[in-house]
Amino acid sequence: MKLALVGCGAVTQAVYVPLLSRRRDLFEVTAVCDLSRTLADAVGDRLGTARRYTELAELLADGGFDAVVMLFSGSHGEAVRQALAAGYAVLCEKPLALTRAEVAALPEGRLMVGYMKQYDPAVRRAEELLAELGGPEAVRSVEVTVLHPSGESQLAFANLTQARDVDPELLGSLRGAERALVSRALGETATDVVRNVYGVSLGSICHDLSLLRRFTGSPAEISYVDAWGPAPGSIEISGPLPVAGRFAIRWHYLEDYPAYRETVVIHHDRGSLELVFPSPYLMNAPTTLTVVSGVSGVFGSGSRNEWRDVTEAFEVQLAAFHAFVNDGKPPLTGASGALEDIVTAQRIAARYAVQHGLPIGGEAA
Repeated sequence: MKLALVGCGAVTQAVYVPLLSRRRDLFEVTAVCDLSRTLADAVGDRLGTARRYTELAELLADGGFDAVVMLFSGSHGEAVRQALAAGYAVLCEKPLALTRAEVAALPEGRLMVGYMKQYDPAVRRAEELLAELGGPEAVRSVEVTVLHPSGESQLAFANLTQARDVDPELLGSLRGAERALVSRALGETATDVVRNVYGVSLGSICHDLSLLRRFTGSPAEISYVDAWGPAPGSIEISGPLPVAGRFAIRWHYLEDYPAYRETVVIHHDRGSLELVFPSPYLMNAPTTLTVVSGVSGVFGSGSRNEWRDVTEAFEVQLAAFHAFVNDGKPPLTGASGALEDIVTAQRIAARYAVQHGLPIGGEAA
């Protein structure tokens, strides 16, 4: 399958380039695109791709590929709309968009949204075990803790090429457009702290929202949200799960924390399923699933077993995209699932605003 990569920054260089290089049995990258010609050349050189662009419209018009992989930061809504309208299949990194309106404007087409943790072997095993326990009805609580150091520290090993050749006025214009989209989501008068809660929810916590969608279904209600510390700071979110039990998410940006760590624990009446994720930028670093189980009514009697698989989640996701485009196998997240996460993030921002007497408008109102 012939691919075009749009966005040649950190995740492309650290993750997608090495994976696509070793999966030439499935993919050939025939074009790359980035606002920075420096980055486009760096990725093009590594993949042996001659066609390099700095404008999406020109890339789409020239064609010569079957699918587009959207890997740049921020909202992907308009770029995905253009690619689908041109008839290409699309794999889009999260978040799909910053507003519900962007999702509503998408034409029919083949769209898969990339939440690689959904494809993690440990997550899939936890889903199987939860189903054996009775599914969402068996859940007492889901508890998430994310300890998030700086991106620079997580990527220090990767020796990334940096972009220093993009017109500052163009960057300013793009930032203004992003802010306008957030205003459409939250209202023009939304404060910086509400915007930060929304940005973190869609940019990072959305991974945990995507896991909730798989394990229990998206929460229909947010009971409590708080945020503290210098932005992006710390954010706490809790509420009822749609079938049974409650969830709690605690997300902390700790710039100098020694290593990224994300823990997701599902508690049920007979034990727990605990997932511990390493930094997403480390290839083939396994997620650990710890299964805690006991004998009913016998205190102190039970077992604690660890399960690991070094299969790379991003690689499984790429293979799933290949199967989606060529064989019609549905992805784990399409436009509707991505929209659920946008709605949940808006509920999170709105709950924080209401609790603190701050204005909320736009779609989140």
